[in-house]
Amino acid sequence: MLVSSDATIRRLRSPNARLRSDPLRSRGITVREILEAKQETLALEALNDVGLDRQASDPDVTAPGLALAGYTARVVDGRMWVFGETEMTYLATLDSAEASTRLDVLFAFDVPAVFVAKGLDVPDYFLGAATSHGVPVLRSPKSTKEVYQLLKPFLELQLAPRTTLHGSLASVYGVGLLFVGESGVGKSECVLDLVERGHRLVADDLVIVTRQGNDVIMGRGHELQGHHMEIRGVGIIDVSALFGVRAIRQQKRIEVIVNLELWDQDGDYSRTGLEEEMEDVLGVPIPRVTVPLNPGKNITVISEVVAMNHLLKFSGVHSAAAFDRKLRQYLEQDYE
Repeated sequence: MLVSSDATIRRLRSPNARLRSDPLRSRGITVREILEAKQETLALEALNDVGLDRQASDPDVTAPGLALAGYTARVVDGRMWVFGETEMTYLATLDSAEASTRLDVLFAFDVPAVFVAKGLDVPDYFLGAATSHGVPVLRSPKSTKEVYQLLKPFLELQLAPRTTLHGSLASVYGVGLLFVGESGVGKSECVLDLVERGHRLVADDLVIVTRQGNDVIMGRGHELQGHHMEIRGVGIIDVSALFGVRAIRQQKRIEVIVNLELWDQDGDYSRTGLEEEMEDVLGVPIPRVTVPLNPGKNITVISEVVAMNHLLKFSGVHSAAAFDRKLRQYLEQDYE
């Protein structure tokens, strides 16, 4: 059941037309959460009952490498390690006192957790050194390669940079359009009209965005919010219940930001589309289109054109640039 109020809705809305970004809490995941989330796929077991509430904030997981041989100048604090057969057999070549000393040096760094692959036996000195520094040891029967393949994508997703944006996100012809603007300008109504025309809602009012890789910004709604929308004068509606599952998506890449604003006769609006405005979202530039609103303007059709024009640009066709080029060629010939 969705519980809402006018006061709650007002707190979520932006007081201005610019893109509003609210950072979420500092990203991190506890070792306990990793253990619970990957218990089934990695068949993880905790070999010592310490440090499960330690926070991991680095998605990179690596082998200790030369650090086991005593070269610790390149050890990165906050990074988790995977001990495979190579590392464990190397430790077996050392006497237990020497091996324990080297591990003691390693675990003195900020190591949220270590993983032991292939279900290998873990010597007592290994557990003793880890436990003394509060480092949890998790073992998996999976191969070292599988541990990396199953663990790293999970951590990259969980620890990806993220924030919240005030707007409405829709998939229009497969293009993720994020509608932003002042409260009450008509973002939700525009997206609702797009849904009625066969496009899909991703999130309304509150959009959670994450950066995946270097240049991909993904948007989704809050799990409690679902695919509900607030339509002024009507109230809260459930788009999935009204239009069916064809009308929704769980997440979508944000590819164009559409800024809706009331017409201002003194406003400076693009007439040719040659100059592209960009908006920074989590360090990634996203194309931004400002659409002025006045009576009679069909913003739904314009939104579809924005999406189709983006697809054309993606395929290498820039209509405004092509027209400008032809016009310049004609003028040059005329002057000759």
